[in-house]
Amino acid sequence: MSEPDRLTHFSASGRARMVDVSHKDETARQAIASGIIRMRPETRARIRAGTLDKGDVLAVAGVAAVMAAKHTSALIPMCHPLCLSGLEVEFSDIDPPDATGRVGIEAVVTARCAGQTGVEMEALTATSAALLTIYDMCKAIDRAMKIEHVQLEEKSGGKRGTWRRAAAAAP
Repeated sequence: MSEPDRLTHFSASGRARMVDVSHKDETARQAIASGIIRMRPETRARIRAGTLDKGDVLAVAGVAAVMAAKHTSALIPMCHPLCLSGLEVEFSDIDPPDATGRVGIEAVVTARCAGQTGVEMEALTATSAALLTIYDMCKAIDRAMKIEHVQLEEKSGGKRGTWRRAAAAAP
């Protein structure tokens, strides 16, 4: 099995393990993840207008993303605790409506660190937490919201360098 295909979170005997990264060089690392939450147009309008009783939904979701990224290693068993150097969260509207008439809000999270292992899990966890927070704050008016397409878009740094979803999908 080639190096990129080897599952490093398993020992030679097949037992789960946290990978030893002590031999790796510390490098600048970045990961970008995204995801979408679909909802009724009226729900998004209320989020954008700030008329929900629970407050500024996107501001709270942004804080949830930061908190989740900082606690990723407590949630994902084989994740290393990282010292994040930065985390950015951006929200944008997704139009037109899908086949069910639902519009969306996309969350894009960029996580950065200087370390011996990547920040992909932190970016993905932060994205998920942001979308779950939007759901939590709006579920009283729209229980049929749907979270979809949480995925890694790009990662850079480390031995394998840069990977981009668009480039990976190309033939």
